[in-house]
Amino acid sequence: MKQFKKLGIADYILKALQDEKFEKPTEIQEKSIFLILSGKDVVAESATGSGKTLAFGSGIIQNSIKEKGIQALILTPTRELAEQDARALKKFSKYKQLEIIPIYGGVSINPQIFALRRADVVIGTPGRIIDHLQRGTLRLENLKILVLDEADRMLDMGFIEDVEKIIRICPRKRQTLLFSATISDDIYHLARKYMNHPIKVSAESYVDPKKLTQVYYDVNRDLKFSLLVHLLKHEKAGLVMVFCNTRETTDFVVNNLISNGIDAQAIHGGFSQEKRNKAMFQFHSQKTKVLVCTDVASRGLDIQGVSHIYNYDIPNESKQYIHRIGRTARAGKEGKAINLLSREDHENFRRILRDHDVQIKKEHLPAIEKANITYIKRRFENRRFQGRFPRRSHSWHRR
Repeated sequence: MKQFKKLGIADYILKALQDEKFEKPTEIQEKSIFLILSGKDVVAESATGSGKTLAFGSGIIQNSIKEKGIQALILTPTRELAEQDARALKKFSKYKQLEIIPIYGGVSINPQIFALRRADVVIGTPGRIIDHLQRGTLRLENLKILVLDEADRMLDMGFIEDVEKIIRICPRKRQTLLFSATISDDIYHLARKYMNHPIKVSAESYVDPKKLTQVYYDVNRDLKFSLLVHLLKHEKAGLVMVFCNTRETTDFVVNNLISNGIDAQAIHGGFSQEKRNKAMFQFHSQKTKVLVCTDVASRGLDIQGVSHIYNYDIPNESKQYIHRIGRTARAGKEGKAINLLSREDHENFRRILRDHDVQIKKEHLPAIEKANITYIKRRFENRRFQGRFPRRSHSWHRR
C-alpha cells in the first residue's frame, strides 16, 4: 500500500484497495494517478487489463462529494464496459458510498431516470447519454471530470459525433481524461480540440509476448468446425474465447458446440442486455469455460484466466486481431492464440502479417473426426466481391 499512498490516494480508497488484495500500482497507475489527482488533463495509452479504471477512478472518487449532483461522467463504447467500470468504482468507493450509476441502451429507460436523480457519477454509452440529455433527465452543470474510456473503440464504432456533442454540453471548466489502447491521429485531434494542455502517458502492453504462442491451421471450410471441436476437446485450457466475425456464425458455433458436448455460452450485439449479462457472469465465474463472441467482447472487458483465444474467423481489420489476442498471456501467465484459416480467411490473415510484427507458426492438421452439425445458419454472410460472380452457396452456408 505504501506505493499507492505515495501517489496521493486517500486513505479510504487505500482501505478499499487493501480489501481487494491490491499490492502495488501497475505502470499506467504509477504514471497517471498523481497527474490525475493534481487536476491535469491526461491522454493515457493503456491496454485492457492494465489498471486504467483505478487510475481515473481514484481522481473521480477523491474529487466527488456525495449528493452534490453529477460530478463525473465516463463514456464507454459498450454496455459491458459500462457495467464493468461501475462495479470497479463501487468497490473502490465503498467507504465513501458514492452513487455510481451505469446507463446504456437495450434496457428500460425509466429505472435509469429514477437512478439519475441521486447519481454522483454516471457511466454510459454515448447513445443513451444523449437520450437522457435530450430528455432533460441528465444534468451536467456540476460536472468536474469527463472520462473517455476506450476512446479508440468509440471512434471505430462510429460514435465520434455523439462523443463530440456530449463534450460540447459539458462545462468548459472541467478535467478531461482520455484512455485508449492506441493513440491515432483522430485521438490526437480530439485531445487538441477539447482538452487543456493534456499530458500524454503510456504503458507497455499488458500482454507478455514471451508467454504468448500464436499458431494457425489451414483447413477446408467443411472441416473448420470439426477442427474447433477437436482442439477444444484436446487442448489443455483454462477459460477460452472463440471469436467470430458475425452474429450468425457465433450462433452457429455455440449451438453446435453444445450439441457436441462442449459447454459454451455466446455473446453478441443481438442479445438482450439480460442475456449478455448472464453469459458474462457465467464466464467470469468460470461456470462456463468457453465463450463464443463477436468483437463486442474483445475490448475493455477485464476477464481473468483466459488461456486460449480461437479465431474461428480472421478479423477484417488487422488491429482487431491484436485486441483479440490481448485477452490472454497477461500478468505473466501463459497464453495461446489459435487461428483457423479457410480459403476466405487468407486475405485478412495476410493483412495481419503485413501490418503487425507477429510470429504465427503453421501447425499440421490433426486427424479430425467429422463433428455433428445440427444447428443450421439462417442467413448468408457478406462476402467481398472480387470481380466475379459469386459461386452457388455451399451447403455449409445453409447450416
